[in-house]
Amino acid sequence: MLKLRLSMGGTKKRPVYKIVVADSRFARDGRFIEKLGFFNPLLPKEKKERIGLQTDRIKYWLNQGAQPTVRVARILGENQLISMPEKGNNPLKAIPKKDRKKEAKEAPKVEDKKADAPKEAPKVEDKKADAPKEAPKVEDKKADAPKAKAKEKN
Repeated sequence: MLKLRLSMGGTKKRPVYKIVVADSRFARDGRFIEKLGFFNPLLPKEKKERIGLQTDRIKYWLNQGAQPTVRVARILGENQLISMPEKGNNPLKAIPKKDRKKEAKEAPKVEDKKADAPKEAPKVEDKKADAPKEAPKVEDKKADAPKAKAKEKN
């Protein structure tokens, strides 16, 4: 399957990405079919040099069935080459991890749902209480037997 994706380049802590079309089985920074543009995340969003695209080649590969990754789809959507993908919804990712734990303790939402739910049929435990009690276990008698023999010997 063909993918339009980012291939990382640049130096340590200074990433620059190539937008490439590659087989999905190839490594991220490995073999690719064609370079279609670049993306420099360090530049401000207003600068033209942040993103460079070969629009005619991107349209060609999209018509050939290449699927863009989420990040490339956003880049292409911002440049009106495809429709903008829907925003993901992960509200917990925006909250620091230590604050997530505090909120989980403070707001137990599961209990509120249980209170609103209709009453259920009686549980199996209630039926067991009505059943006759079992006879004492045989193991208890066996455990007492060695003690009695020990007393007889003395």
